[in-house]
This record gives sequence, C-alpha cells and structure tokens, in this order.
Amino acid sequence: MASINLHFFPILLFLISISSSTATNAASSTTRDLPTTFGEAPAFRNGVGCSASSKIHIAMTLDTTYLRGSVAGVLSALQHATCPENLVFHFLASSPRRSDLRRTVLTSFPNLSFLIHRFDASLVRGMISASVRRALDQPLNYARIYLADLLPRSVRRIIYFDSDLIVVDDVAKLWRIDLGPHVLGAPEYCHANFTSYFTDRFWSDARFARAFEGGPRRRSPCYFNTGVMVIDLERWREGRFTERLEEWMRVRKRVRIYDLGSLPPFLLVFAGKVKGVDHRWNQHGLGGDNVEGLCRDLHPGPVSLLHWSGKGKPWLRLDARRACPLDSLWAPYDLYRSSVRIPQLLLR
Repeated sequence: MASINLHFFPILLFLISISSSTATNAASSTTRDLPTTFGEAPAFRNGVGCSASSKIHIAMTLDTTYLRGSVAGVLSALQHATCPENLVFHFLASSPRRSDLRRTVLTSFPNLSFLIHRFDASLVRGMISASVRRALDQPLNYARIYLADLLPRSVRRIIYFDSDLIVVDDVAKLWRIDLGPHVLGAPEYCHANFTSYFTDRFWSDARFARAFEGGPRRRSPCYFNTGVMVIDLERWREGRFTERLEEWMRVRKRVRIYDLGSLPPFLLVFAGKVKGVDHRWNQHGLGGDNVEGLCRDLHPGPVSLLHWSGKGKPWLRLDARRACPLDSLWAPYDLYRSSVRIPQLLLR
C-alpha cells in the first residue's frame, strides 16, 4: 500500500489548507458574485444567407443550481447554428437574484438576444406532489407548463430545452419541423413500457384510465421526454392546455396516480397526440436513472442533441472526478472557471 512521503507532509498540509480556503472562497464568491465564475464565449456571427427576421425562440430555465448547465446549453446551440444571431433565448427564473443571473448571461454572451421572464413559484407550490427525486419537485421544474402565459404573444412557437443538454447540430432544423395539427412535437419512444409511468391505482380506476380512452392501447400513447419540445403557443393558448395540466396535478394531490414530477401530466394530456420528431434530437437518459445515476451509452443512430436527464449531471461528475465516458462530450461547452484545484497526494 502506498504511503505519504513524510518529507513532503508539511507541504501537503499547506496545500490542502490552501485548497480548502480556496474552495470556501470560491463557493462564497459564486453565491455573492455569479458573473465572475464564468468565462466569455466567442462572438458568433450569422453565415451567408441568414435573414435577420427569421428568429428562432428557445426557452430554458435559469437558476443557480443548474446555471452551469444552462450556460453550456446556450453555447452549444450558438456554436452549431448557421444563423446564431437569429437565436432568441427566453429564460424562466424564479430566483430573487435575477439581476445576478442576468449579469452572468451577459458576461458569457455579451451579444446574445435574450429575455428573463419571472416565474412565480407560488403558482405551483400547492399542486406539487413528492416524486422519486427531490430535484423533480422544485417549482421551476414546472415552469414549462406556463410558457404560453410567460412569453409575449408575439412569440408563436418555442423550442423548450432542459438545462442539462447540449446541441451538436443546427437548431434551425428542429425549429422548422412541421407540427401539422399538433400542439407539441417531441421524439417519441413507443417501445417504452408506457404503463409504468403511472401507479396501479391509476390503471385500476376507470375514471383515471379513461384519459387514454379505455387504456393505453386504444389511444396508442408513447412516452416522450419533456426536456426537448417544440410547442405551438397559439394552439396551446386556444386549447387551454395549462389548465388541463394543472387539473391532473390537483388530482395527484388527492390520489397517488404517479410518482415522476412534471412528466406524467404531460403524458396524460399529450401522449398519443404528439408530432413525432427524429430521435436524434433527444439522446436522453445520459444522467442515468433517478436513483443511482449510473453511466449510460448513447442510443443507436445519429445524434443532434445529448441530454443528461436522470440523476447524474456531467458537471458534478467531472468535478468529483467520477466522470462517465460521455461526460467528456459536455466538457468542451463548460464556461465555468474554477480556481479550485485539489492537490495530488505525493506518494512513494
């Protein structure tokens, strides 16, 4: 067994103390002054043939917990866009420190077109039920339900992205998909065991199961991940879909019909009525399951978007030096500047 060289022991203690102090100061600095912890991205300019009027609207949540992921997601979208200056970001934030979050975005992307929309967490606090993972119970996780209310009516279509993904293709391709008569478009996964997203209590009660017109077979619903969606906001408003989702959340407060955060209400309202999008636009599950967060591989086929849905987030695993192989694909988009360096033990 290797042992520490005693000759270097005083030096080692000094390095560890410096590291501990630096870590404390860095954490404190992050809390007080978010903008200083992120570097500035390169300036991205439109290519030939880009029309300034052809805007692409993208919505993401913005908070201190997932800020690092959000910044990486924005950088990836800009870097791979043919017309990056046409991207308009709509950030949904409930934090009282929205001014700090704004400065962070401006520091990293001085030329970015973006708006920060305040999401009132009290809208959903009384409707949220405990799920399999605490992060899924945060009010901001439900902000996507209120996009049609929070965004200006001049925004007729939106791409919604979670804050734990990167885009490796031109997002304009996703923006241009034809929704047809549908309100929502997303990659669907019809091989998944759809019934597992709801409890036995749900399926045994005809009042609930009737949501799928007598069961999952008749409506032919498929699982879809709500971290990547293209939404027609005009049709959403006309169909009062926010109210429909809220109603299922209220039902869940009374009866335990599901256990997976904000996803099941979307499945109840939209599954079987979604415009299918190519699977390349949501290689999800890279964060592993919601309990262990184990490493996973890519699904077969081409990739336009990598999504670390699940418990394991790439920035946390990289910092802990327990990275999964695919986390290295996220790392190049990380603009976080950490002054914390853990000294290597001097062994003989």
